[in-house]
Amino acid sequence: MDGNALAGETSPYLLQHKDNPVHWQPWGTAALARAQAEDKPILLSIGYAACHWCHVMAHESFETPAIAALMNADFINVKVDREERPDLDTIYMHALHLMGEQGGWPLTMFLTPQGEPFWGGTYFPPSPRFGRPGFPDVLRAIAGAWRDKRSEIAANVTAVTKALGRLAQPAAGDGISLALIDRVAERLVQEVDMAEGGIGGAPKFPQPPLLALLWRGWKRQRAPVLRDAVRVTLDHICQGGIYDHLGGGFARYSVDAHWLAPHFEKMLYDNALLIEGLTTVWQETRSPLYAARVAETIAWVEREMRVEGGGFAASLDADSEHEEGKFYVWDAAEIDAVLGARAAAFKDIYDVRPGGNWEGHTILNRLRHLTLGEEASEAALAEDRARLLAVRATRVRPARDDKALADWNGLMIAALAAAGQAFGRNDWLARAVEGFDFVLAQLAAADGRLRHAWRAGNGRLHAVLDDYANLSRAALALHQATGEERYLGHARRWVAICDRDYWDAAGGGYFFTAADGEALLIRTKQALDSPNPSGNGTLVEVLARLYYLTGEAHYRTRAEATVAAFAGELQHNIFGLATLLNGAELLERALQLVIIGAPAAAETAALVAAVRGASLPNLVLTRIAPGVALPDSHPAAGKTALGGRATAYLCEGPVCSPPIADPAALAAALAER
Repeated sequence: MDGNALAGETSPYLLQHKDNPVHWQPWGTAALARAQAEDKPILLSIGYAACHWCHVMAHESFETPAIAALMNADFINVKVDREERPDLDTIYMHALHLMGEQGGWPLTMFLTPQGEPFWGGTYFPPSPRFGRPGFPDVLRAIAGAWRDKRSEIAANVTAVTKALGRLAQPAAGDGISLALIDRVAERLVQEVDMAEGGIGGAPKFPQPPLLALLWRGWKRQRAPVLRDAVRVTLDHICQGGIYDHLGGGFARYSVDAHWLAPHFEKMLYDNALLIEGLTTVWQETRSPLYAARVAETIAWVEREMRVEGGGFAASLDADSEHEEGKFYVWDAAEIDAVLGARAAAFKDIYDVRPGGNWEGHTILNRLRHLTLGEEASEAALAEDRARLLAVRATRVRPARDDKALADWNGLMIAALAAAGQAFGRNDWLARAVEGFDFVLAQLAAADGRLRHAWRAGNGRLHAVLDDYANLSRAALALHQATGEERYLGHARRWVAICDRDYWDAAGGGYFFTAADGEALLIRTKQALDSPNPSGNGTLVEVLARLYYLTGEAHYRTRAEATVAAFAGELQHNIFGLATLLNGAELLERALQLVIIGAPAAAETAALVAAVRGASLPNLVLTRIAPGVALPDSHPAAGKTALGGRATAYLCEGPVCSPPIADPAALAAALAER
């Protein structure tokens, strides 16, 4: 097993390291067995393909023979793609937090041969700087401790492993009321920067689940501060440098407090969540800015992120030619050369100035002009951007991680379905359907279970909870957008698998990994959002929707038990439970809309189209043909079409509206909610 063993892997991130002089091994029983046989600690390095500091540490340390020699002499070196193995990443990132360190990637952890963590960090430079020790010094110190201080290491292992147990034992409670959700929203909005948007200072992350929670709070309470917090954040995100004004799409986060300088990597999940969030707010505000950013970002997804068969790739790198952001930044002279007489107007709008606005270059942004201009001026700017985009296309492009992940594809499918329905864009809806069919073809096994990752024709790795949760939600989004029953069937089957293989019968809620999955240090069970919405929080929404659509009480029972399993966590963290809270609100406050009409009839389509204009995150839409019965538990059970015309009923709790056959009247009724 000497030598680098990554050449046979499929992960683009692991393949980036296949030529390192480090004797990297993939995670698995063979690597752990070798560590035990040789009595060497494991150096576990976790990262992902688009990670800038992962590249930096690779170039500085892992490609350096002298440092590689230290690693090879004293450690079994294991490389993991966090996107392929979120189960491992969750465990060891939490272990780092327990050691008092701030998390991030690359994650550098030192483990016993049994996989138990005893020390760690993130990025280490090759020599001391940034207030961090040099990586060779770290390696020598850890190797020395392993030789001479085993008892101290054992004590640390015991403490950390015991603390990790909380990942499987969250604080339970009696449930989460609407009044409690209101209080959380009121508390969270106090942390929003009302001048420039976002939570706190630098760095700033968009955090769409938190924005969704605040928007839902606005819909419930009509407190303007909640609405304004969302809008000021979205305005700055849409006009800041975190948005790619030429090619579309949002970067991962802003390194400053002003949304100017992004961490340039583009992740599929961030863009999916922002497409859906912007769509929801656009439905009420009709902001042309939000509509533009949704359309441009979807165009970027279609142009740059689709993989063979219709799925979606994971990410675009932050770096090109070993420089972060080089592909995206401009100099004033370049703008002048491309745009000529149009350059001055463009530079004024997009903050292009002598000397630049970031490290001697310019990140295009419109932070000085948060609203769009008149139609004619925006059309001219669009032509300018197209000319610059064509020039940018000749540059060396950032690498693309072209693996398709089930959970992230679920997020994008749901976003495209929601946007397609809201904007009346059948082409976007078709992309969502195509993505869903890709999942069924490439990531679903013969037994109905899902695979987590796909690349180059191969689906691999057992699915985690988030895969089932996000794809079930995507199926229900397509069901709501199309009315097709097949999507409801898929959601029901995937939830049944979750109930069978992931449910915690003792404590409620769902484990992150299946009961028959790989035995790891701990089997985690969490509802905290990470960069992605939590699987448990998402499943509360899915279960609630299934209950309202089918009338089957076991879905509600399971949703309530999941909420209760994590309700006590609100005492420790209100920032990380937004998805759970949003699902809990839907469970208690669904707005049920039933449309009775012939599926192909124009009048039925007109009623469905009336739904587009309303920002209703808690809407559950059911379409049935005349004569088809609703579940007995549905408040509209027994109601019929009015005079043979397509008819809608709008129900809140047990009470339904009078029959509505006029699309304008339905739109007005929805707008009041």
